[in-house]
Amino acid sequence: MSQRRSSRVLVLLSLLIAAGCAQRGAGGGAGYDPVTTDPIARDATHPAALIEVAVPSADALLNGVVYVPEGAGPHPVAILLHGFPGSERSGDLAHALVRAGWTVLFFHYRGAWGSPGAFSFGNAIDDAAAAVDLVRSAAFATAYRADPARIVLVGHSMGGFLALTVASERADVRCVASLAGANLGVFGASAHDPKGRAQLEQGFGRSMGPIAGVTLGVLIEELALNADTFDLPRSAAPALGDRPVLLVAGARDAVTPPAVHHEPLLAALPGATGVVLDADHAFSSQRIALARTVVDFLAARCL
Repeated sequence: MSQRRSSRVLVLLSLLIAAGCAQRGAGGGAGYDPVTTDPIARDATHPAALIEVAVPSADALLNGVVYVPEGAGPHPVAILLHGFPGSERSGDLAHALVRAGWTVLFFHYRGAWGSPGAFSFGNAIDDAAAAVDLVRSAAFATAYRADPARIVLVGHSMGGFLALTVASERADVRCVASLAGANLGVFGASAHDPKGRAQLEQGFGRSMGPIAGVTLGVLIEELALNADTFDLPRSAAPALGDRPVLLVAGARDAVTPPAVHHEPLLAALPGATGVVLDADHAFSSQRIALARTVVDFLAARCL
């Protein structure tokens, strides 16, 4: 392990310990941990809730839900961005964040899982930006006891790409967490090689069931045409500046291998916090560790 990476791990550990202690003290009593414990106190006037919401994007209203925490707020807001197609929806992370005092918005992009419109990677970027516009609105703040000045993006796989891309284009996103994040530029470069294109068609083809309004061939061509603009170390990293960024990878991830997707981005973001868990792409065996990492990082760096 390099000296720089060792120092990042030590810094993260100190942040997690400090944030964890702060959360336990603020959660309603000694021993409260939002990652593993339900809230001790109850607020009957401002209860926790799960509410359906429509996210306006272009000419579509996207299917979504808002997780509202207990308390009058205003609460910081986390927008949870799923991958392609989004089989892992990270509801456990949403509830952990709610218990930690975050309002959480989750939604499906155009053409995904029944949301109207046609799916494309470009549309998904615009949909994520539209979600930021929604949570910044006065109506959202009033309805869901949210603080429009404290917004973070948390994305898994393709959602990590969306989170970093949108944050790089908007100063109103306070910080970003990318979990097993995909660098779509890598896939785009592969699409120019016949063998690489065949592998992409096989991989993306398995996930087309919940995707509407587009063919597999059109999606692969979109990746090929945008290989440079979708390359995160070159496109997004320079614009993120000194904003807090968390990059979490799974050591056994065969979908977005850390050596290809995680490590080059970490090198391009010297101020980012990098974590590698002993897990697959969905962090199937490390969901508590993942929640601990995300919740504590946001508490320490993003409030």
